[in-house]
Amino acid sequence: MTERQKDRPWLMRTYAGHSTAEASNELYRRNLAKGQTGLSVAFDLPTQTGYDPDHILARGEVGRVGVPVSHLGDMRRLFQDIPLEQMNTSMTINATAMWLLALYQVVAEEQGADPGKLQGTTQND
Repeated sequence: MTERQKDRPWLMRTYAGHSTAEASNELYRRNLAKGQTGLSVAFDLPTQTGYDPDHILARGEVGRVGVPVSHLGDMRRLFQDIPLEQMNTSMTINATAMWLLALYQVVAEEQGADPGKLQGTTQND
């Protein structure tokens, strides 16, 4: 009789992101410490639509319903002290999906991650 292969544990992610990259990072690290096993990033509307946070059309929306990320520094702060090679990250992004995925990959590589080991999904409606 062969030993039955165990199922992988469920991936648990909370769709979250708010106000600033720093505040969102604190939330992610707190949730991971409590047993969450992945990340699901909620970006704010200016980030999802590609507006600069200083643009007049972004006024009042920056950080309101998700985390604002407008450059590599924001992405670095968002994932500071989170080993991306060990994460399964979902990003609901829309129009800026490829640009934000590229920033994510750069941050992971700066952490020393093998890009082939990165896991997760992007959503582009």
